[in-house]
Amino acid sequence: MATTDAADLRGFRRQRLLWSYGLGDAGTGMAASLIGFYLFIFYTSAAGLPPWMAGLVLMIARLWDALNDPLVGWLSDKTTTRWGPRIPWILVCAIPLGAAMAGMWWLPPGPVWVKFAVFVAISIVANTLYTCVNLPYAALAAELTTDEGLRTRLNTVRFTGSILASLLGIVIGALLLGNHDNPATYGQMGILSGVVVASASLLCGLGLAPSARNCQKPISQAGTTRRLLKRVRQNRRFIMVLGLYLLLWCALQIMQTAALIYLPVVMHLPEGWSNWILLPFLVSTLGGLWVWNGVAQSHGRIRALQWGAGLWILACTMAMLIPPLDAAIAPTGSASNAVRLVLLLLTIVVAGTGASTAYLIPWALLPDAIDADSEKPAGQYSAWMVLAQKICISLALFFFGNLMSFSGYVAAKAMEQPDSALIAIRLCMGLIPAILVVLGLVVMRRWPEKGLHLSHHLS
Repeated sequence: MATTDAADLRGFRRQRLLWSYGLGDAGTGMAASLIGFYLFIFYTSAAGLPPWMAGLVLMIARLWDALNDPLVGWLSDKTTTRWGPRIPWILVCAIPLGAAMAGMWWLPPGPVWVKFAVFVAISIVANTLYTCVNLPYAALAAELTTDEGLRTRLNTVRFTGSILASLLGIVIGALLLGNHDNPATYGQMGILSGVVVASASLLCGLGLAPSARNCQKPISQAGTTRRLLKRVRQNRRFIMVLGLYLLLWCALQIMQTAALIYLPVVMHLPEGWSNWILLPFLVSTLGGLWVWNGVAQSHGRIRALQWGAGLWILACTMAMLIPPLDAAIAPTGSASNAVRLVLLLLTIVVAGTGASTAYLIPWALLPDAIDADSEKPAGQYSAWMVLAQKICISLALFFFGNLMSFSGYVAAKAMEQPDSALIAIRLCMGLIPAILVVLGLVVMRRWPEKGLHLSHHLS
């Protein structure tokens, strides 16, 4: 059957494509957001793991998750069905993924080492299924169309769905997790997130099936793994995109993990406020996606990256310098507290707007790198990108957990933290991510941008 380009779709079929692709990262994005914000807290506050052990669980899970990416990418590229290579993976694994994601928030009985082993086992299963759904889905952006504008739009709606679902997750978390020490409420949150993951993934696969059936597919050629690795390594565009992705997502992951400690411990914000104050971050991230989508269409994707990174670095600087609230009175109980609360909210909004480039720009640039390879194995390139990202993030999380332990941080309510812990937390919200963002800009300084990326298909 002849290959068709999704850029030629009009009317209902085009809207179906965009809505379905937007749903694909909604469930998995919601689960990933909850994991990023709450899992470290769950392991330390509810399960009683020491910070270094909680960081070790996250690192092991991420490393395993990274190792299965090339296998799933290769198998996905080689899958042959009448619906194409990607859709069967999404549909078959959607419901098991939802069940596994719910299981991540179950607190097993027994001593700390038993809990540690169970958490690692559940995380391995959940992350494997996550790869089986999310990696084939991500590869579709490069295969559905060759139009740069539509590829950027697909990634914009992708992360719009992800952030909207994350907003729902934060609302659920804020309503259920008034007490971070209560394991029962984490279980309720896990069940709700599992239902959303399974439902969104199924709807995405069904909605994309007509377009995916006849879109561009990998060109299968015989060869060894060594040849594949050499081809990937020699793809200069891919190495640049990969470097950018690693640096931006490590910065974002460190900030996300530190945020729910930074707000109550450093800024003296009540836990209830800390949960809800994450909403402005996600709302501003959602708005930033569409701002940078517009900038990318009119001025190019690298310009959008530069402007967004500038805002992100500004927010990191503000997070380092804002003085804490007076914990003895309510956040709005005095003029001084009110001013500091406004500055904190402004910092969060600026950070969200800038950090949205971490979602959009690397994935908008990846199809260009795939097109530079004559075989266009989108599954493999997506796999290597995600593999390297997960290894980097796992090491970042392990670093964060150990930094908290070495700094003297103790995960206990009402515990007065030493100055060394307060400084370490501020560094994780400010200087460290700012340096990573700057390095990302350095990596992309010679990207061969083609121009303004205007497209009549988006009119």
